[in-house]
This record gives sequence, structure tokens and C-alpha cells, in this order.
Amino acid sequence: MLKAILFDMDGTLIENSMETFLPPYFAALSKKMAHLVAPEKLIAQLRASTQVMMHNRDATRTLAEVFAADFYPQVGVPRAQLEPVFEDFYAREYRDLRVFTRPVEGARAVIARAFEANRQVVIATGPFFPLTALQQRLEWGGLANFSYAFVTSYENMHACKPHAAYYREIAARLNVAPAECLMIGNDVQMDILPARKIGMKTFWITDVGFFPTDVPADWRGTLREVGALLRNVE
Repeated sequence: MLKAILFDMDGTLIENSMETFLPPYFAALSKKMAHLVAPEKLIAQLRASTQVMMHNRDATRTLAEVFAADFYPQVGVPRAQLEPVFEDFYAREYRDLRVFTRPVEGARAVIARAFEANRQVVIATGPFFPLTALQQRLEWGGLANFSYAFVTSYENMHACKPHAAYYREIAARLNVAPAECLMIGNDVQMDILPARKIGMKTFWITDVGFFPTDVPADWRGTLREVGALLRNVE
């Protein structure tokens, strides 16, 4: 029996290409931090420490803890001095990045249908950002005012996509078996394959007319077709 429905966010529920989003994100953040860290050094270390975080295998440390342990010593500025600046950035300048995202037509209706099906609903996005950044992106997509069971972030996760441990961790947190979960996402490597590897059902979101037959998703199609599937589940 299906007990939990997991949705990827960027590219699935909101239009937010990281190729478009990250350059202005880095530009705004480096400007904010320029009086403390040279922009080139900041961006290089952000990327490097994110890679360390992505490959974390220590289940006793959150991704935020892993990131901080690598990032702050390398930039050479005390955490107590830099961390409040990060927090202020997400409260102020980050909001200006809204122009680089837009809602996906039908996404709100699909989320509402998932809740009507009386299942636990999770935003299973890549936990590379703090929760406040992800909540703001949900707001920009018109999807913030739902009572999600869980929104993955770097404060509350110990594993990242595309590792299967990320999906195991979500299932354990929900107290459900992987086979009782449906993962819905647009990225085969990040969303479909690792979720399927641990036994989750999967729905590959794609608007293209040709579907490669070697993608082992249980279902595939548009976000609108997810709504039809959830009506059957209900």
C-alpha cells in the first residue's frame, strides 16, 4: 500500500534551472561577503565544501555540520563572524532571486491531490541549501502553504541525492518501508534510479514525446498525468 508521496522540487514542481539560478546566486552571495572573503575564494570553497557534503557517509552528522566543518576553516574567517552574514543573506538578498524561478502549471493541483489521497507528502529536493532557502522557493512556486510531512534540507539530512541512503533516510523518518513510497521527479540519475534501487515506486516527469525505454521508472509522463495516477491511488 502506498503511504508516502515524494516530490522533487526544482524542474518538477517549479521552473528553476540550477544553470540559470546559481550564477546570480553566487554573485549576490559573494557581494554580500566581499568585506570578509574574496569572491573567488568564497565561490571556490562553496563548491568544494558542497562536494564534501554530497559525499558524506557519516550518519551521525547532518549535512550542515559536514559543510561547516569543511567550509569555515578553509575560508579562514571564524564561523561566528560569517554565519550571521549567511543568515542575513537568506533573509534579504536571496529574495531577489525569485525572478529566476516561476511556478509550474498544475503543480499546486497535483500537490493538493496528493494530500487528498491522505498520504504523507514530502518535498524530496536536493538538500544542498538551508531550509529557509527551500521554503522560499516553494513560496515562489505557490506551494508553501501545505502541511508537508518533511522538506529535506541540509540541516535535517545526513545523505544527499543521488545516493540511495538519501531515500532510505526519508523512508525511515516517515516510518514507512521504501516499497510504500512513490518518488516523483524529472531527473533520472538524481530521482528515479536511486529511489528505485531501494524499492520505491517511481514516476519520471518528462514533457518530451519520446521516452527512452531504458529508464526503469514505474510510470512516466507529465505532471498532469501524475494527478491522474493519484486519483487512482485515492
